[in-house]
Amino acid sequence: MPPPLLTPGNPIHDLASRLRRLPPSCGPVRLIGVDGHAGSGKTTFTGSLAAALGGAPVLHLDDIATHEELFGWTGRLLSGVIEPLGRGETARYAPYDWTARAFGPLTELPAAPVVLLEGVGAGRRALRPWLARLLWMELPHEQAWERGRRRDGGEQSDFWDGWVQAELRHFAEDPTRPFADHVVRQCSEGYEVLPGPSGTPGPDQFVTHREGPSAVC
Repeated sequence: MPPPLLTPGNPIHDLASRLRRLPPSCGPVRLIGVDGHAGSGKTTFTGSLAAALGGAPVLHLDDIATHEELFGWTGRLLSGVIEPLGRGETARYAPYDWTARAFGPLTELPAAPVVLLEGVGAGRRALRPWLARLLWMELPHEQAWERGRRRDGGEQSDFWDGWVQAELRHFAEDPTRPFADHVVRQCSEGYEVLPGPSGTPGPDQFVTHREGPSAVC
């Protein structure tokens, strides 16, 4: 699915403008977390936001997690990515290949003005001190998981059974949504960006209701 058209007045365009103006949170980087249940649309939304930011680098947590460490990747992320970015250096990490069940060759993540961190657990407790903003994709877990299962097909049903239990445990022990600065909802056309539970509306806690005249959430 192509990203929504980026035009003035578009919520993603407005969000990108505000993110650029934030103070850095990780060395020179404004690190933005995009969290939500698996299947909630994080990857598609993050791709649109990265485009609105002029091609901001994106780190997908699917590249950090493994079959054995669905959520046990914090130390590897901090040492391999967060700490180098905090020093203003290019981070290097080996993306995990979910088919080969092995790490691939090293890839680089530059210390750009804005870097997007996308995936389940992007707003976990250990990462929040490094985030300039935390976004939560608002979709109930039953709907998100159903979307994810349809996307991945029946051959992944066993994996999804295990994933659901692991995700439930993760968010029970380390919830993200209560700390989100913004909540993002996908509409019939585009997105709606709302203030999150972590604060009240202010200069950078904004509300954008619709992306187009026919958008309905």
